[in-house]
Amino acid sequence: MRLIFAVLLAATGLTATARAALPAPNKAADQALDLAKQAIALRSVSGPGNQTPQVAALYKTALVAGGFAAADVEIVPVADTAYLIATWPGSDPRLKPLVISGHMDVVEAKPADWQRDPFTPVVENGYLYGRGATDMKLDGTIAIAALTDLRRGGYKPRRTIVLEFSGDEETTMKTSALIAERLKNAELVLNIDGGGGVLDEATGKPKYWTWNGAEKTYADFELTVTNPGGHSSMPRPVNAIVELSQALARVGGYHFKPEPSALTREALGKAAPFEEPAIGAALKAFVADPTDPAAIATLTANPATVGKIGTTCVPTLVSGGHALNALPQRATANINCRIFPGHKPADIMAELARAIGDPAVTLRDVSEGSVANDASPMRPDFISAINRAMGQVYPGVPVFPAMASGASDSMWFRYHHVASYGASPTFIKPSEDFSHGLNERTPVATIAPGVRYYRLLFADLSK
Repeated sequence: MRLIFAVLLAATGLTATARAALPAPNKAADQALDLAKQAIALRSVSGPGNQTPQVAALYKTALVAGGFAAADVEIVPVADTAYLIATWPGSDPRLKPLVISGHMDVVEAKPADWQRDPFTPVVENGYLYGRGATDMKLDGTIAIAALTDLRRGGYKPRRTIVLEFSGDEETTMKTSALIAERLKNAELVLNIDGGGGVLDEATGKPKYWTWNGAEKTYADFELTVTNPGGHSSMPRPVNAIVELSQALARVGGYHFKPEPSALTREALGKAAPFEEPAIGAALKAFVADPTDPAAIATLTANPATVGKIGTTCVPTLVSGGHALNALPQRATANINCRIFPGHKPADIMAELARAIGDPAVTLRDVSEGSVANDASPMRPDFISAINRAMGQVYPGVPVFPAMASGASDSMWFRYHHVASYGASPTFIKPSEDFSHGLNERTPVATIAPGVRYYRLLFADLSK
């Protein structure tokens, strides 16, 4: 393991100062990798044969072996899945707990499509391969290893630490909602399924690291047009498919008002130097003046930035008609929206209706497993702890906030007005991030510094 780690450090191109800050491979790093392999081998996919409860049992065994009382590690079955809540009691019961949040389930992976079996973990060429290597079994086991390492070292938290793993984050999020309801008295949540670092594509060196302080609200709106229909040989002046198509064209051409928040101002401003020149200049201009038309045009035209400056809505599904030789009696479409924090889905749906401007088109909210949530506050205690931990493990690497366009378990905590922050220490090249995709893999070299980072952060926020 030590020889492998030395080779991996060289392969990732870490600077000399960064290398000096990284701990040598230790029992905790070895434990995290071994536990991740065991977890990846369990097919924790929703549906028949779901092995998420077995992942929960595996994690409980590791936590108990690491010093947790068996009674303090609860596994709760829910339909074909389960969730886990492990409690490390603090010395001061008056303090609200620190919650560390993750999930055990993964998205489906078909072995025939992969170069390697997705549920047979392999370490090869410096990477851990397998479904969940990035999202997010390795992150979960690094956190478990860090917590048990703290216990072995004699650390005693003043604030209670709660480690929880949901069992259906990738699908319905029922366990996510149940956990957030149970833990809505938390002081703050560290979501280890969000945030993370970027490695330079050419050198492999760490470029920057972001913590996630906000998510856009997911929403689906169904557009429907109905019509009496009739024989296709006798066309009517109004056709349901044509009418729906005209509505979709208006949706496609509509842009919501660009807007910044305290978090995105800082995020976009600090991200600007890492973008290609035209995008970086537009980000800086937008931060300085959110009404700058040239900046808005550049950022709106770029798929990677359009969602960072406001709400986006796009047609994703269309269905219409019932026969080749009949006028359509019904035509429907789904509009998928990612809503900027601070807005309610009902308000966005009403704005879409105004943009469509046709009373014959009805809109209905058909969203499932999603609730509106605002950004978490820019808490000085969290930001200071993050900066200290990353500064010790990766000195000199820029650290700044980010807003995610997708949903995570943080959504449910923010719904209960509990601050939640994505804070994963995993560094990866953007071109090698295959979360939810084929041949998912993560650099093994990220494990040991990840353990150290979690140790520092967990202790800092629970002392």
